[in-house]
Amino acid sequence: MAIAAVDVIGVVGGGQMGSGIAQLAAVAGFGVWLHDTEPSALQRAQKSIVDSIRRLVSKGQISQFAGTSSLNRLRYTSNLEDLRTSDVIIEAIVESEVVKKKLFSELDKIVKESTILASNTSSISITRLASSTSRPSKVVGMHFMNPPPIMKLIEIVRGADTSDEVFMTIKSLAERLGKTVICSQDFPGFIVNRILMPMINEAFYTLYTGVATKEDIDTGMKLGTNHPMGPLQLADFIGLDVCLSILKVLYEGLGDSKYSPCPLLVQYVDAGRLGRKRGLGVYNYQNKTSAVDPLSAL
Repeated sequence: MAIAAVDVIGVVGGGQMGSGIAQLAAVAGFGVWLHDTEPSALQRAQKSIVDSIRRLVSKGQISQFAGTSSLNRLRYTSNLEDLRTSDVIIEAIVESEVVKKKLFSELDKIVKESTILASNTSSISITRLASSTSRPSKVVGMHFMNPPPIMKLIEIVRGADTSDEVFMTIKSLAERLGKTVICSQDFPGFIVNRILMPMINEAFYTLYTGVATKEDIDTGMKLGTNHPMGPLQLADFIGLDVCLSILKVLYEGLGDSKYSPCPLLVQYVDAGRLGRKRGLGVYNYQNKTSAVDPLSAL
């Protein structure tokens, strides 16, 4: 089966996921356009990528030449039109079906006919996202784990109309990025979050009902089940708003009360306690002496 050539990758979204995907692709040898509507987000993304690649060089994980070459392959833009020559575009924007559909509809009118549109969604239907385009056979889910340069897994999700050629092209791309691939059909939450989010939700219920402290819940799961970090720590790292969004998709899509978000999780999100990215979630990351850093477990 033919696999389309991929030389240039566009990434939409300059947050932690998008910048991580852009860095990963550049280090792997691809030309990369990183897009965000906010110039300040692009500046933060560029600083994060430069710092990360410098660390890779200082640790001897890549050569100075490879690091410089990777940075030279990266371009930053706030103009979607600059992505028009991309062979694959990976969106890593807010976990909202409405917003993602709007983006795909816009990209569909800009990019080459052969361009594949991939979504980094962690739960939203690829088939529904594809319906906003004139190329449903070229729309696919490419779910990276956080942080993308470190985590070894990519979850590929086929929509109802995703072609075999597109699937194989994205699988080949993921392998070129050094990742292990698992494949999911287009059901709410796919594989990883279908299993992970109920555990995180139950951890919140355990805290909510006073069964144990947050520290004991996380310690129990780390030492009792050999998880690298506890579920509440992990939720903070993912973003409590993202966890809530995924649980809502699971609950609405599958109709089972076990996916109903814990009231404590809802309350934290309503209060703006979104986790590590905001400095406060289940844990307080503003006071570094008492904060638990999930990255230390990776």
